[in-house]
Amino acid sequence: TASMSRKGDCWDNAPTESFFNSLKNERVHGTAYATRADAMADLFDYIEVFYNRSRRHSTLGYSSPVRFLENWISKHAAQQSKAG
Repeated sequence: TASMSRKGDCWDNAPTESFFNSLKNERVHGTAYATRADAMADLFDYIEVFYNRSRRHSTLGYSSPVRFLENWISKHAAQQSKAG
């Protein structure tokens, strides 16, 4: 997929690089998995259970992605009910 900004603009990949840095440093670095299935299960646990539900993110006002989404939905539902 082509870049969405000018050549040399480092901001394109910043969120992805930040995620993979967290993944490597918080879970994978120094871990030896017995099988590919073990690695996949551990990564799923990290991403779905910890990263999305528990880990707070500074760009989301120190809220987890799930909590941020819940707050966003509540806010927009309230706005919809006021408008409708």
